[in-house]
Amino acid sequence: MKTLIKNVKIVNEGKIVEGDILLDNDLISKIDSQIFEEADRIIDGEGKYLLPGVIDDQVHFREPGLTHKGDIETESRSAIAGGTTSFIEQPNTVPNAVTQELLADKYEIASQKAYANYGFMMGGTNDNLEEVLKTNPRNVPGIKLFLGSSTGNMLVDNPETLEKIFSNTKMLIAVHCEDEATITANTQQYIDQYGEDIPVKFHHLIRSEEACYKSSSKAIELAKKTGARLHVFHLSTAKETELFRNDIPLKDKKVTAEVCVHHLTFTNEDYETKGGLIKWNPAVKTQKDKDGLWEALLDDRIDVIATDHAPHTWEEKQNVYTKCPSGAPLVQHSLLVMLENYKNGKISLEKIVEKMAHNPAILFRIEKRGFIREGYKADLVLVDLNENWTVEKENILYKCGWSPLEGTTFHSKVTHTFVNGNLVYENGKINEQKFGERLLFEVE
Repeated sequence: MKTLIKNVKIVNEGKIVEGDILLDNDLISKIDSQIFEEADRIIDGEGKYLLPGVIDDQVHFREPGLTHKGDIETESRSAIAGGTTSFIEQPNTVPNAVTQELLADKYEIASQKAYANYGFMMGGTNDNLEEVLKTNPRNVPGIKLFLGSSTGNMLVDNPETLEKIFSNTKMLIAVHCEDEATITANTQQYIDQYGEDIPVKFHHLIRSEEACYKSSSKAIELAKKTGARLHVFHLSTAKETELFRNDIPLKDKKVTAEVCVHHLTFTNEDYETKGGLIKWNPAVKTQKDKDGLWEALLDDRIDVIATDHAPHTWEEKQNVYTKCPSGAPLVQHSLLVMLENYKNGKISLEKIVEKMAHNPAILFRIEKRGFIREGYKADLVLVDLNENWTVEKENILYKCGWSPLEGTTFHSKVTHTFVNGNLVYENGKINEQKFGERLLFEVE
């Protein structure tokens, strides 16, 4: 099957060039200013921008065990509608993916159900080092450690275990950093004052700057001591950004960082209107933190933009503070949020593509994806930067059926998404055939 996409503005590797692109089966076979070859399908992209598909390095698709909230099929379907063509999913499903067999089960499910390309992190615990070390770096993106407890019971808090994991694996270690003792003490203080129904506006003071900084600085110290490759997920404070560097290329960095779209979008002021819907771990913090995260993103101390997509049901989110789960669905709207920031003059298109496609591919060493290059997999998204639409119940595709962005009007739209050369999404219609493939990783 050959597809010819004509007259597009191609955003890739720091440049925007007008041209045509030919897809041959699953690969990009030719990029040129004009292509006149025969093709089975021709798409005129006049006035539109062609980007590499988004690679989201942190999602929770809830399968197995939590499928009343979301599953691999529903959430990957919403991903392709938003221009995300590959995802890396986390191990805190039920049961937790902490053995090779349980990890293999998730891959088996995805091979039947994923609309987008997929990778699954292996989970580390206080007592599964042997299992962690069996992980194959060719087809698993890395090891995930929760250094603060979040959704699921996967807290790794034994210093000896941590040092052993950091010392013994060459794989990338991705971490959720919040100091458990600090959070426990803070929570108790507020429970003493308010009982279970703590006003959600205090969430960022309970899961505080101190809790985040204490944990991430300790993890970085350990990475430097052991030489481990460390990727710190979802930075939420300005203070933490000081821990990262921007004076060497990403491929040479041993310690890297990610920011999520919600920490670039909301502040603690929004708890008043959004309540528990924007309760995340780590918490959305202050305007000063949001400004600091933007600064670090733009000067390359932060390497990747992701979602931490984590659906819960609407009912679960209405619970009192101590029973309201943290997390929200974002994968359908993450690219659009960033395009809105482009339209507002905060970030360039080239930088969005760098942080959402190129850099996840470099950081995780994903084979032949993340760039618009001849011979690479044809994971592509076509966007119209001049189309307005509003997020409403009717156009939300998440299984949980709600979004913290409901009521938001975007001024850009994803019109086409390609996964492995297949047109999977076109002007609101989803191709119900599933073309997602297992991501592969280059091994040194």
